[in-house]
This record gives sequence, C-alpha cells and structure tokens, in this order.
Amino acid sequence: MKIVVAGGTGFIGRELLQALAKDHTVVCLTRKTPGSPVDRVEYLLWDGCTVGSWASALEGVDAVINLAGESIGARRWTTRQKKSIVDSRVNATRSVVQAMSRAKKKPAVLINGSAVGYYGNVPDGDVFESHPPGSGFLAETCVQWEEEAKKASTLGIRVVCIRTGVVLGHGSEALSRITLPYKLFVGGPVGSGRQWFPWIHKKDIVGLICFALKTQSVNGALNAVAPDVVTMKEFSKGLGKAMRRPSLFPVPALVLKLALGEMSDMVLSGQKVVPTVATKAGYVFKFSSLESALADLFRGMKALLHD
Repeated sequence: MKIVVAGGTGFIGRELLQALAKDHTVVCLTRKTPGSPVDRVEYLLWDGCTVGSWASALEGVDAVINLAGESIGARRWTTRQKKSIVDSRVNATRSVVQAMSRAKKKPAVLINGSAVGYYGNVPDGDVFESHPPGSGFLAETCVQWEEEAKKASTLGIRVVCIRTGVVLGHGSEALSRITLPYKLFVGGPVGSGRQWFPWIHKKDIVGLICFALKTQSVNGALNAVAPDVVTMKEFSKGLGKAMRRPSLFPVPALVLKLALGEMSDMVLSGQKVVPTVATKAGYVFKFSSLESALADLFRGMKALLHD
C-alpha cells in the first residue's frame, strides 16, 4: 500500500511510521523535518491548516492516517491553549479532507484521530462506540474533530475515527507524569480513585490502526482501549506493583484542580470504555491485561529509573 500519514512525528506517530515502513510506501506530512527521520519514509512539509503543494501526495494513495493535533496535556488550558487544541485538530482534518476531494483517484480509507474524551464523564455502565457524546471541553473537541473527518465519507471514502484512551509506552507524556510521584515514593490514586481509567499499550494502538487499514468491516468509531477496564485506584495499585513502589498517597481532587485547572478533568473523570468493534472484527490485543502491559513497560529496574 501507499499511505500518507499526517502527524507522524509524535509519540504514537513515530512508532506507527516504523511499523508501516516495513511493508508499505509511506509519506509523512510534518510541520518541520524531524532530526531523526524514520528509514524508508518520505517527509513533506505542510502547515497543518491549508491545502498546499503537499496535496499532490494524496493522488492515488491507498490510505490516509491523520493523527495531527496539539498535545492535550502540554500546558495549562488557558483560553488560548484550548483554541490551539481545537484548531490544530479541526483545521488539519479539514485540510486533509479537502485535499482528498481534489484527488482524481481518491484514497480508500481515512483513519482519523479522536479520543475517549468524546464520551465525557460516564461514572457507571459500559461505554460502547454507539454511546452518545458527553459534555465538556474534551467531548466538544472530539465531536468537532470527528465531524470534519466524517465529511470524507461523502467522497466514497471509508472513515474510521480512533477513540484512543491513555496510551502507555516509553516516551509517553502521560505515563511520564503519572509515574513521577512513584519514582519519588509518593505515588497513589488521583481523586476518588473510583473513576474509570481507559488505557491501551502503545503497541496495540499501532496494531489497531494497522488492523483498521485492512479490515473493511471497521467503519466509523473505533474504541482504542484495552479490554481490561480498571478504575484509577486499580491502575495505581498495579502501577505501584510494577514499579516496586508504594501506592499509598492519594492526590485529592482539590489539589489537582488548583495545580492544573480545567485540565484536571482528564484524570478526575473517566469512562468504562469497551473495545467492542475491535474485538468483534477479530483484533487480538498484544496486551489485553493491565498487568501484562505494565510488566512489559517496567521490565527491570533499568527501564524504571531511566525512562
């Protein structure tokens, strides 16, 4: 296959490029040329918001994967930062769809980023792909993001929106923040500890994207989370065990809200997200349990101390 990837230089994107480049021809759209490019990947510059000369790369390709967007947890959610988070996703997706519309031979599929934040806070009950959107900044962002991607379906293109949970892997911004208190021996659950914590191993998010590329039955929303759904308290206990550190020091919700402001909603709320579409379509998770995922990430003290 010939595949164009937008947003391929980030935490998930780089690993995805490495996986795809083994068997496919890959072009990566990037705002700046990476210092350590992935072998066998062609890089094209784009601004992430307008259709430019890069659009010619979409002519005749088999698939487009769009993961572009400002990091959700990079900094405090000021009004300006929230606008950047929304615009970077909506504008990038809009420009990708517009470029595809101009191609004489259009891609067969668009795999587009999204997140489980789409569902908002759901304290009780399983959350399937058919669950309605929630309220709040993350939910509203995901709705706008997905609406732009869905416009590609009017072009006869299969559209898959990957609703991703917290991705666990070396180099993960989220994992780095979560593990820091444990490294200092003051780790523990955040908030009440009863909120759901939908997660996925980095190898499985890459695996699911590759699976969605070739699986025609996968269409629309796809929950990219592991089947082992846990609460924040259960996750904290498992993390402490894997890191050989105590998990006895909970972080009160008030403290987190004072420190992070509205961004604290990301960890103080949650959803019991179930990967129904993936499992019914036949995807087999490499790390289906939290214990196996954490064991892989923290295998040996060297990984613990230096990641």
